[in-house]
Amino acid sequence: MEDLIEIRWHGRGGQGAKTASLLLADAAFNTGKYIQGFPEYGPERMGAPITAYNRISNKPITIHSNIYEPDYVVVVDDTLLDAVDVTAGLKESGAIVINTTKDADTIRNHLKHYAGDIYTIDARKISLETLGKYFPNTPMLAAIVKVSKIMTEEEFLKDMVGSFQHKFAKKPEVIEGNMKALEMSLKEVKKV
Repeated sequence: MEDLIEIRWHGRGGQGAKTASLLLADAAFNTGKYIQGFPEYGPERMGAPITAYNRISNKPITIHSNIYEPDYVVVVDDTLLDAVDVTAGLKESGAIVINTTKDADTIRNHLKHYAGDIYTIDARKISLETLGKYFPNTPMLAAIVKVSKIMTEEEFLKDMVGSFQHKFAKKPEVIEGNMKALEMSLKEVKKV
């Protein structure tokens, strides 16, 4: 892992981008890394575009601002490709991870010819199959861990069991489905 990895999340209110960024921060912290996980607040409402951020490092982090030149971008909702410049500042040495079923040419056209790596995952299919409802944040969390290699898949899955047991203490029946969603997503994220 580089000394500092910066990630920007794009989603819509209610899709869990903020929650996923915080879960990623917790998981990275639990593997001994220094972390930041924070949302950018504006006039949030269900369905409105939102942005969240992560900084993850092997050394203390002294930067305290939004992220303007991320190494990775996660797009939780592909309708944002038309609404937001998701590749703004994105380093070509990094990658973008998009929840979509669109073909590679369509995606490239939306990304204003971004020349870096592009990964896709069908988070809708995975979450419906494993959770019975559409919660795209769980598959997208696993996808960014796989693409960025912030931690090993084993470390990630082990930590997420504990996180889910805490988060869903009053709904333990959803833990198994969330773990299946993570495991499936680690296998199904693909480079286009």
